[in-house]
Amino acid sequence: MGYELARFVEGGSSVDEELICPICSGVLQDPVHTPQCEHAFCRECIKKWLDRSQACPIDRFSITAQQLKPVPRILRTLLARLQLNCTFQEHGCQAILKLDRLESHEAECEHNPCRPVPCTEGCGLVVPKDELREHNCIRELRGVVQKQQAKISELDQELQSHWREINRMKEFLAPRQNGLQPPLSDGVLQERQDQLIQWSATLTEARVTRWGGMISTPDQVLQSMVKRALVDSGCPPTAIHELIENAHERKWPIGLHTLETRQRNRRTYENFVCKRIPGKQAVVVLSCDNVHMGPEMIIHPGLVMIFAHGIE
Repeated sequence: MGYELARFVEGGSSVDEELICPICSGVLQDPVHTPQCEHAFCRECIKKWLDRSQACPIDRFSITAQQLKPVPRILRTLLARLQLNCTFQEHGCQAILKLDRLESHEAECEHNPCRPVPCTEGCGLVVPKDELREHNCIRELRGVVQKQQAKISELDQELQSHWREINRMKEFLAPRQNGLQPPLSDGVLQERQDQLIQWSATLTEARVTRWGGMISTPDQVLQSMVKRALVDSGCPPTAIHELIENAHERKWPIGLHTLETRQRNRRTYENFVCKRIPGKQAVVVLSCDNVHMGPEMIIHPGLVMIFAHGIE
């Protein structure tokens, strides 16, 4: 829609007729013209007209919205020189501006009731000026926190999805005991993952009370004892070899593979979900139970951690 004539200097009496939209009778706003007859209209006005009739409203030449073109430069120059009052005159603004300065002025006009202003009551949020009186810092900050929590939850779900995909790719590309074998199908990978999840559900969740009692370099005898316990517990045969391999720090992820990194990441690996290996001072930390942990702290299918003491 065009600008009201009454807003212009001398009530619009000095505005040339060529600068007035024939549809809304206001001064042209975002003007376009028809290519054949070159009649000028407000872009919004003519598009609404063409939704009802595919013809120029002046001389009925056939026209579509796609055929409309920007008006000539000279017409834009004449429009830019017109002077008019600020939209917020009724709110106290006395500025008289050239039309090409109107938009930038109104965005910063101190009388604009919707101008963004910072809250001075403590929260520091930026709110529309006309909403400042009803602004409640605690309510608004609570809304901000809820939005951030929702975003974090969404990102966490996305991260978990990526992490599951990483684990699938690791198994997909992992070398087999008898050399490299053809990659496993998605169906086989999913079946193995399901078997791990089912086995995990049969184990008791454990709490490690003394992480300092960890045996990070177990010998073959100790590994054999734990392997037997895994077999007896019903661990999927396809996972037993890898889990036992992952009982030694040389196979652990970068966040655990040295004493120094374990000490540095102590608060992080205390978040592990651990399952007790029956009858042993040992736990299994499965990737399917620990999708909340980053790739620097867990590997597929999981870790075996053996302790001298401190398992509940």
